[in-house]
Amino acid sequence: MKAVAHTGTDIASLNDIELPTPSPTGRDLLVKVEAVSVNPVDTKQRKAGSPTPRVLGWDAAGTVAAVGPQATLFKPGDAVYYAGDVTRPGCDSEYHLVDERIVGRKPKSLDFAQAAAIALTAITAWEAFFDRMKVVAGRSLLIIGGAGGVGSIGIQIAKIAGLKVIATASRSETIAWCRELGADTSTTSPTSTKSMSTGPPSAI
Repeated sequence: MKAVAHTGTDIASLNDIELPTPSPTGRDLLVKVEAVSVNPVDTKQRKAGSPTPRVLGWDAAGTVAAVGPQATLFKPGDAVYYAGDVTRPGCDSEYHLVDERIVGRKPKSLDFAQAAAIALTAITAWEAFFDRMKVVAGRSLLIIGGAGGVGSIGIQIAKIAGLKVIATASRSETIAWCRELGADTSTTSPTSTKSMSTGPPSAI
């Protein structure tokens, strides 16, 4: 199968290579990769270098091609998306092995590229809100960088969760976009939130 791997730490170290197509064992899925997205984790992992070719990429969407003998959640033909495990080879390849327990079914309303772009940003926002901050409906939340990857999905999740959302953005276009995503208020500066009709935020 075709893949993109690196050995050095700069962009020039990325090379097209050929690898054997892996076979799933345990609870792994073999996914035919249809789309991937690039996140800061890819740059951080590349900067670590590698003595042998290493495949990067951990956000992907695709179709299940085969399943391991202990897999029970998916079957061949299922459309899936996920943020993978950085301790394993990445998804910048035609096929990718991933544990089914960190995989979700691709939303029917999204194409593969859109689904691949959501995985890590959505997990980051979800875990921040519900696992760490324990947000409660009716309270207000300040999202700094509302037009960014995590911020933009965070606005939408927060609104579904019943929060009042104040978002910051740096330009008039991105301020308007934050409002389109559902932010109750958007501003260029978090220092101005105290005078807003929503009041100071309960969480940031």
